[in-house]
Amino acid sequence: MPTWLVTGGAGFIGGNFVLAAVASGVRVVNLDALTYAGNRDTLAALDGNPDHVFVHGDIGDRALADRLLREHRPDAIINFAAESHVDRSIDGPAAFVQTNVVGTLALLEAARDYWKALDDGARDAFRFLHVSTDEVYGSLGETGRFTESTPYAPNSPYSASKAASDHLVRAFHHTYGLPVLTTNCSNNYGPYQFPEKLVPLIIARALAGEPLPVYGDGKNVRDWLYVGDHCAAIRAVLERGRVGETYNVGGDAEKQNIEVVETICALLDQRRPRADGKPRSSQIAHVADRPGHDRRYAIDASKLKAELGWAPAHGFAQGIAATVDWYLDHQDWVRRVLDGSYRLERIGVSA
Repeated sequence: MPTWLVTGGAGFIGGNFVLAAVASGVRVVNLDALTYAGNRDTLAALDGNPDHVFVHGDIGDRALADRLLREHRPDAIINFAAESHVDRSIDGPAAFVQTNVVGTLALLEAARDYWKALDDGARDAFRFLHVSTDEVYGSLGETGRFTESTPYAPNSPYSASKAASDHLVRAFHHTYGLPVLTTNCSNNYGPYQFPEKLVPLIIARALAGEPLPVYGDGKNVRDWLYVGDHCAAIRAVLERGRVGETYNVGGDAEKQNIEVVETICALLDQRRPRADGKPRSSQIAHVADRPGHDRRYAIDASKLKAELGWAPAHGFAQGIAATVDWYLDHQDWVRRVLDGSYRLERIGVSA
């Protein structure tokens, strides 16, 4: 049974990845600082499972990372741990630098020293996979897509901090030989996403009868990637990717933000119509645009598809319908996030 150290495994993408990994027969040591976006409720299905070891801690805690590597001897490290909300990075960039840059550096140093001490076979097989974002590339015009060779041009404190961490990962490969892999993904959506992000925010507010905020004219374009497809791509890169390489992961689903919001409204109208019969799109409220808001992102994932045989299994229509249904069926999970009760319980958390 392989053992992986997964950081940030109580977050949105990390939590989905951990659930799938354990279900497939992987033993996971899950290190998460349980900041506001970390949620033990997401991992409830793994309670009591000996193949999931949860550790409450920070990737910047070098002594803790060293101890976990020494005790559990993982075959790979998958780094999801990050502060990731652009609006929060505008209000308080220091936390993003601390986690995404300083924290990643500490984890890389621990991984380097652990890897160097492995015997030959284990050293050859070890991998450090760093999960990043397409936002490091900046903004596109009306045409073109980001490739792995697109120059970095981050425009927010969040994307700048992720760009810095990507550069550190690359440097540790070229300087020390650490066998790294990097993935840069487009906008994820799906189960267990914190309700500050667009899709779960719109669902929650629509059901509550509240205004649905859309930045500016709503025509900012993103490539939407179902989280399950992203997790499958990470698994493919981890198992078959070329050491030192970067792989872009996209959903082949470019949509304007206003299209996404209107689609969610239409799905909710079908499943949970308003008592007054009005369409939920009537709740849409355009608000002042975000400072430095990138106009368009689009991912070229042809390298990943050609080299590793991956392709998204969910089109946007299928994925967004499944996502809306999941949130409707898991209102208790949403309620505990919205009222803050998910943060009050730390039962079973080890240090």
